[in-house]
Amino acid sequence: MELDEKTLVAQAQAGDRKAFDALVRENKDKMFALLYKMTADRETALDLLQETFLTAYKRLADFRGEAGFSSWLYRIATNKALNHIRRGKIVSFLSFGRVPQAEPAYVMKDRLENTQLQKALAKAQAELPPKQKMVFHLRFHEELPFAEIATILGKSESTVKTNYQRAVEKLRDRLREFK
Repeated sequence: MELDEKTLVAQAQAGDRKAFDALVRENKDKMFALLYKMTADRETALDLLQETFLTAYKRLADFRGEAGFSSWLYRIATNKALNHIRRGKIVSFLSFGRVPQAEPAYVMKDRLENTQLQKALAKAQAELPPKQKMVFHLRFHEELPFAEIATILGKSESTVKTNYQRAVEKLRDRLREFK
């Protein structure tokens, strides 16, 4: 029998390591997808993913349950990604012309097909400013409601909607040739 998120969180807060491990397993793919979109680097995303869960484990007692546990994790992950970007550790975004040397061990479920439009879309998304990229990913790929994204990012819902709209407009401009 699978336990629900609230029960797992309560057990983890009481010191049950297996409950926290279950929460990690439930959320790691979503967090990795977000971090990978933000950094465009597998190793950096994996490092930030580890930092996200380490921070969550250390601050588990601070989780009040006002939002879902995954929303709380998204907030930690977005802060990790934005701090990483602010520190200037990103040298360049993913190069779409290169062929990977070997298949990575960690494979994302929703891999994009290898078409010109999808490559152009991925490149255009990578070129978005960090906050717009974050909002676009959470809304479009994760299909989160604007209210939840606002909670995750600690911004107003109108700010989130504005960032999303600007991202969509930039993507539409960059992909105009595919109409």
